[in-house]
Amino acid sequence: MNVTGHTRRPASIRDVATAAGVSYQTVSRVINGHPSVKPTTRDRVLAAIDELGFRRNATALALASGRTRAVTVLTANTTHYGYASILRGVEEAARAASYAVGIGVLESADETAVAAEVQRAADAGGGLIVIAYDPAGVAALGAVPAELPVVGVVETPASPPGGDRPWVWADDREAAYQATRHLLALGHETVHYVAIPSSTRRTSARTAGWRQALREAGAPEPRPVQSSWGPAGGHAAGLRLAKDPAVTAILCGNDDLALGVLRALHESGRSVPGEVSVAGFDDAPHSAYLTPSLTTVRLDFTGLGRAAFALLHGVLEEAVQVAPHPVSEPELVVRESSGPPPGGVQRRPPA
Repeated sequence: MNVTGHTRRPASIRDVATAAGVSYQTVSRVINGHPSVKPTTRDRVLAAIDELGFRRNATALALASGRTRAVTVLTANTTHYGYASILRGVEEAARAASYAVGIGVLESADETAVAAEVQRAADAGGGLIVIAYDPAGVAALGAVPAELPVVGVVETPASPPGGDRPWVWADDREAAYQATRHLLALGHETVHYVAIPSSTRRTSARTAGWRQALREAGAPEPRPVQSSWGPAGGHAAGLRLAKDPAVTAILCGNDDLALGVLRALHESGRSVPGEVSVAGFDDAPHSAYLTPSLTTVRLDFTGLGRAAFALLHGVLEEAVQVAPHPVSEPELVVRESSGPPPGGVQRRPPA
């Protein structure tokens, strides 16, 4: 097949410079509003931009600032709801600021593998955002060289970090606390907990919030059921819990675990919420469309990603101090999967 004609390539910053009879550095100053450019030169460059249809892009901005307008996100997972939503938030905020976003996937927590991935991110230039929700992410955050601008998306810290720790987080402890209080207020004697893996060896913030609510209510404290991130882990935990008729309320470390727990309870002949109430965590998109729809705690992971980029952007542009630590506040979303226990009487939560 014969093809005639050709596709014209987009005009580059150097094309504009040639047409205006100036250097590409001058063009960069014009498109970024630098005050040192003479009005006549500015007018000539703007006319060339209009004539060539030049579009401002990240490369031009990088030339103007002398900085690489790019960030790399290091993460061990790109598919789970929280991780994916954080990535979405970073990308949205970066795009609005004309920054490019790269993703480095951490294959394991092995020290050598983590160091190699961090080095690749450093070689790419710009700044770094590390999603430190798992051992690999925690290791990567600790391996970032001191001279490289970095923001960590972390589990809720046990105490507020100092100003040298540019971290953002959602208040997992408060979220678990709210969900547990809700289930106790419905009249359940206690609440069993199916836990996601923690990023560290310490008790996770979600477990701590659940435990705090039980202790304040003087409720029995069952041993948490340690699980994975996905529905299969929730299903296995649910089959185990379903065997105990004393189990009437289950809090799950995320909505995917809750999905597996709901299936296990159905297979075991235990109705939800008639016999067992189930609550999740995150408010993933499918949660409102399950049968029954899932009571859960909404966390704004996309907003968390935007906050992480905003903090890093301030560091890269030398516009703000590092000290602020944005926090995403949780919101309890009550749906069909939670209700009073069989024969139970709803009570007020402890003050």
